[in-house]
Order: sequence, then C-alpha cells, then structure tokens
Amino acid sequence: MTEGTERKRGVRWGVAVWAAVITAVLIALPWAASGRLPERLATHWGAGSGGPDGSMPLWAAAFFPALIWAVLVLLIVVLGRWRGGATAGLLSGGVLLVGAQVSIVRANLDHTDWRQADSVSAWVVGMVAAAAVAGLVEWVVIRRGRAATSRVVVSGPSMEIPAGERFVWLSRTTNPWLHWIGALAGLVALAAVLAAVSGLVDVPWSVVAPFAVVTVAVLGCASVQARVTEKGLSVAFGPLGWPVRRWSAQDIESARAESRTPGQVGGWGYRLSGLGTTVMLRSGECLVIHPRRGHEFAVSVDDAECGAALLNALSAQRTH
Repeated sequence: MTEGTERKRGVRWGVAVWAAVITAVLIALPWAASGRLPERLATHWGAGSGGPDGSMPLWAAAFFPALIWAVLVLLIVVLGRWRGGATAGLLSGGVLLVGAQVSIVRANLDHTDWRQADSVSAWVVGMVAAAAVAGLVEWVVIRRGRAATSRVVVSGPSMEIPAGERFVWLSRTTNPWLHWIGALAGLVALAAVLAAVSGLVDVPWSVVAPFAVVTVAVLGCASVQARVTEKGLSVAFGPLGWPVRRWSAQDIESARAESRTPGQVGGWGYRLSGLGTTVMLRSGECLVIHPRRGHEFAVSVDDAECGAALLNALSAQRTH
C-alpha cells in the first residue's frame, strides 16, 4: 500500500468514526437527560429578550441536529471528493453542533415548562470560541497534509547529490491500534466532560484528566513523519506535526537502515532503551542516526535506506 493510499484510507476511517460519534452524542444526550427535561424543549432564544421563544418535542430536539449533521457530512464528503479529499468543516461543525446540543439540554434541565428555560448567551460565546479553535486545528492539519503530499521523494539505496541540486526524502508511518486506543480514551473523556457540563452528573476532574492525558500522549505517538532536506533530519509527531525533533546534517555522524522490534526497544511508541531512543510504530525497517553527540535515535518508517543514504551524503558535504 502506497503512502498516498494509506493516507486516504486513514482519512476515510477518521471521517466515518467522527461522523458516527457526533451523531451518537447529538441523539443520546437529550434522551439521557429525559427524566429531568420537560415534554417540549426550548430550542430557540430571542435575540432581544434573550428568553426562549421556540420549542420542539424531545424526540425532535434529539434527531433534528443529527439530521443537520448528516447533511453537513454528506456535503463535505461530496465536496471533498470533488476537490481532492478535503474535509474542512467536519471538526468545527461537529464541535459547534455538540456545543449547541449541550447548551439546549442544560438550559432545559430541571424545568417543567420550556418557557422557564435558562438563558444560553454565555454558552453561545463559548460554543463559537470552541468551534473557532477546532476550525484552526483543522486548517493546520489539512495544510500540513497538503504540504506533505507535494514533497519530492528521492528513491534509491545510495546517491550522489549533483552540485546545485536539492533533494527531499519524506516518509510517514501510522499505527492504527494506537489511534484506536487514543480515540477510545478521548471518547471516555469527552463523554465525562459532556455529562458534567450538561449537569447530568457530577464528574470530578480527577476522573477526566487521566483519560485526557492518555489521549494526548497516545495520539502524539501514533503517527510520525520523518523528513530529510539539505538542512538535516526532522521528525514530526502526531496529527498536527508537533512536536518536532531536528538534527542538522553536520551534527549527524552516520545514518543507516536497521530492523528492530518492539521487544528489542521495550514496547510501542516513544521508547528509551539500551539502543537509544526509538519511535516504534511497527516492527521492521527503521531509520537510525548516530549523532556526533548523544545517543542514537531510530524511527520506524518505510524506505529508511534511502533516507539514510541521503543523510550520509549531506553529512559528508557539510564536514568536508
């Protein structure tokens, strides 16, 4: 499977999972709180008075946002195919709709009539801010993905760099199992946060925080991108391509391709062992560098021999 095919497959799975999660949250949230909600829910507030001026039965309040979400997903997927796979709007749109549903449930909670519903003004501000942040993150991810696919990839076990020529080597690896573990922990944290902010249950942050930390840590090590340019080697982690570790070409004494297993380095992810530092996402070929200072660093990526050859050529240029 080529890198481009793997990336497209990952995007499709990500869109499907995200669409399913948002749909489930939009429908389940009102039903989970149905015992503490009126028969009809306030769903619209007047711009002038700030009080509720529109309502829906509970079933409609649950399914109407889900219908809007389904149409939005369909439009974005169709537009994405037409424009080459772009999925802009899915993350921010999902956050916006979930935020709206949470604010509606919380405003109607423990009232016997929808006209008694609380104001949602403060929630609207927070909801829009969260959607804006999600949109910014989405834009960064899409931009990095497009930049990565436009790079020139050098092939060949060894190489000579002609004078005046520039070459770039790029390789990316993902671990689906780590993505699923991170996503599962994230869903638990999300469910706890939504239940807490909706007022359904009192969830202590000591319960949410560990799952949130696991989500960030695991997803940060679930994918890696190694890139070699005339400046040296950079290794970017996670879907946002951050953090990044860098080594200049003159600081690398040698590079090689080497086969390693999780058993040799102590497990999966970012590992420290007697072999130095290894970013282990799958068994097999790794790009290994021996810096002039410090311990060796290895990252499990495809076509590691080509990356090592280019690094050795660049290092020789810088040291002569």
